Amino acid sequence: MTTPTPPLGLCSVTFRGFSAKRVVQVAADAGLSSIEWGADRHAPPGDRAVIRQVRELTEAAGLRVASYGSYWRAGVTGLDAASELLDTARELGAPRVRVWAGDTGTTETSAEQRAHVVTELRRFAGLAAERGIVAGTEFHGGTLTDSADATVRLLEEVNHPNLQTYWQPPVAMPDEEALDGLRLLLARTGVCAVHVFSWWPETERLPLTDRAALWASALAELASVGVVPELLFEFVAGDDPAALVRDASALRALSAR
Repeated sequence: MTTPTPPLGLCSVTFRGFSAKRVVQVAADAGLSSIEWGADRHAPPGDRAVIRQVRELTEAAGLRVASYGSYWRAGVTGLDAASELLDTARELGAPRVRVWAGDTGTTETSAEQRAHVVTELRRFAGLAAERGIVAGTEFHGGTLTDSADATVRLLEEVNHPNLQTYWQPPVAMPDEEALDGLRLLLARTGVCAVHVFSWWPETERLPLTDRAALWASALAELASVGVVPELLFEFVAGDDPAALVRDASALRALSAR
């Protein structure tokens, strides 16, 4: 049975040093359909002129804005910045904002700080819902979403229908363990987007084909529950646009198996 091909996009942070115009061209050359624009470089919060230009460049190339890759950290950045961030996302045309669940891991976070993060995530999710924007937590070490179990626990504590989660293979984690985490998230919370990269054994960047078994299985798991979240390429070998073209081709081939 052929696995349906999910929509493929690019995180602009992959080519942080490129201009927004060149990022758009690179994504188009790779045959992608969307871009997650990063708030740290290409789409700074509150800079309406830049945001309008980035949106226009994206749409003129026939691409969509997949999401707004923010660096807002619940319990750290504060809610004062949330409205400007969300208004920027709306101006950008982003249907989703990526946020971070604090800045310490599950075992390092005190009960008080955890409660603060939970409260702020719930409030942020509500503010986003008012603007028709989904909030999705980055699945990442050094935060309260540093494992699949931790992510399920956090989202259940926040208990807001507008808060979802990303997924990506944790650094240095063997394939089957990473896939077990994906299965748990799909069963308990769902996944709104996936960051795609091929790192092994730590953060060494490899061609996607070097971890083809992982990504073929991940695609099958997503398809098995009828979930087709956006797959967003994040980092490629050598920061090379040609590597993105190859990786995108490889992922399409895996989907067609």
